[in-house]
Amino acid sequence: MKPKIEITKDGSSTLLHPKYKAHYHSTSGAIEEADFVYLKSGLFYFLSTLQSQEIVQSCSILELGFGSGLNAFNTLVKTESLPLTINYVGIETFPVTMDIINQLNFPEELMVPEQQNVFNTMHEVSWDVPHKITPRFTLEKRNHDIFNLKAVNQFDVIYFDAFGPTEQPELWTASIFKIMFEALKPNGVLMTYCAQGAARRAMQSVGFKVDRLPGPPSKRHILRAVKLA
Repeated sequence: MKPKIEITKDGSSTLLHPKYKAHYHSTSGAIEEADFVYLKSGLFYFLSTLQSQEIVQSCSILELGFGSGLNAFNTLVKTESLPLTINYVGIETFPVTMDIINQLNFPEELMVPEQQNVFNTMHEVSWDVPHKITPRFTLEKRNHDIFNLKAVNQFDVIYFDAFGPTEQPELWTASIFKIMFEALKPNGVLMTYCAQGAARRAMQSVGFKVDRLPGPPSKRHILRAVKLA
């Protein structure tokens, strides 16, 4: 079965997974959530606050749950005017087929319809190989699960956008957050929409400094975890 396409309250698309019965993005606004949680509270926080004492020329991002490609494409769009090179790795165990991708409206809703081909390319390129999507944005999609990630001090920012603890409890454990902790560089940031207490405690147990932040209008709280230097 293929995921079902739905339109969220801000006009942008989301998908409903047929197995987990879970949405890929908030039904209250897919782009609104992506902007607030992963860009504003994650990437831009890292760039403006933790690295304020030096000029950041490149940033490595890991996304758990590449899915529809919204977070990757939104990151490309929102950083293309910056003097910044992005190296983006997206992990996905359930790749979305192009017939579904072609029906998503992210370029239009992000007001960059001229970049439809860029969005399509991000989904069409082969897996497990880095591809230069634009001069400053390199994408590597990995078709495996997070248990197979072997990375140490490699990433600056992690977008933890897996399905929630109810749907995939195995991804919200201390053992998974230990993998994430080791993958981050010192002062690296892990950002997630989930503010569940058990997830917060699991992050703290492996060494993260965790803050519960106000969420976007549709959500009370989100979590930001930092690997302190």
